[in-house]
Amino acid sequence: MSSEPNLTRNSLRNADDLIQAGLVPPEDHAALDHVAARTAIAVTPAVVDLIQSPGDPIARQFVPSAAELHTAPEERTDPIGDEAYSPVKGIVHRYPDRVLLKPIMVCPVYCRFCFRREAVGDADGTLSAPEMDAALAYVAGRPEVREIIVTGGDPFMLPPARLAALVARIAAIPHVEVLRFHTRIPVADPDRVTATMAAALKTESELAVWVSVHANHARELSPAARRALRHLADAGLPLVSQTVLLRGVNDSADALEELFRALVRNRVRPYYLHHPDLARGTSHFRLSIAEGQAIMRALRGRLTGIAQPTYVLDIPGGAGKVPLMPAWWDEARGEVTDWQGETHKYPPG
Repeated sequence: MSSEPNLTRNSLRNADDLIQAGLVPPEDHAALDHVAARTAIAVTPAVVDLIQSPGDPIARQFVPSAAELHTAPEERTDPIGDEAYSPVKGIVHRYPDRVLLKPIMVCPVYCRFCFRREAVGDADGTLSAPEMDAALAYVAGRPEVREIIVTGGDPFMLPPARLAALVARIAAIPHVEVLRFHTRIPVADPDRVTATMAAALKTESELAVWVSVHANHARELSPAARRALRHLADAGLPLVSQTVLLRGVNDSADALEELFRALVRNRVRPYYLHHPDLARGTSHFRLSIAEGQAIMRALRGRLTGIAQPTYVLDIPGGAGKVPLMPAWWDEARGEVTDWQGETHKYPPG
């Protein structure tokens, strides 16, 4: 059984590829060579087909730019402190009841805002058999761990047989109740998601298997992406989404409303809207927390509850996620504000 990632053919992986595709001007070649020396580049044919013009909301997410060479003083190589909470290779144990498992460190595409942008891209990062044994032994020895979140890299880069074997091994750990896969593949390389892959994620045990799909713009939900999501949903896998709030991509209530409605139509429950992390070379993507809260406030009256994610921040250094939702209750005034901005008295206590 092969455990190696099957890299997507015909992906754009360097400045020459991007220039030839017309996605960056030739004069950016030298700058992009410097970017490529720091972070991996990959743009799949499926993503290229979604790009309507250089710099549009799709291109901005995946096509590198010279702006990435600027590092703001507050930015970090490991902005959310993965390394500080990694007791063994492949495991991040930040919260008592759950761990991250990173079996692979390659992706079909490399998002230009990724908080692991300096760690992903190396096929040698795939856990060896002894390393996987050690990672799962760590979990098996800690009965407080109830959930394993499989991330990376993108775990759906693994062959279906390897995914099925991983599900079976985790299902054999009696205290693990939930297994969650985080992936970009249903939108970035959707033809990988077949009925065979979806079946590989299922288990006859009591382990609950979830899939969290990363999507940032409604145009990512192409016909092929919708078909991929259908394979997963029809297999009985509950689907949630993660979105990063990004300047120039989805930084408006209109853009996010369109995305979240499209996700719900495809049986995906919006879960988290992430404030962008302080990864090096990503300041051009960030907006203020106040701007994000204003967008969430605007969405409140426009979207059904099942289409509204929680707006969150990963505290730099590894202290965990905190919600950033706008405040609707003013205790000092004894007032609650409705979605239209009107205030109403409400008795305390």
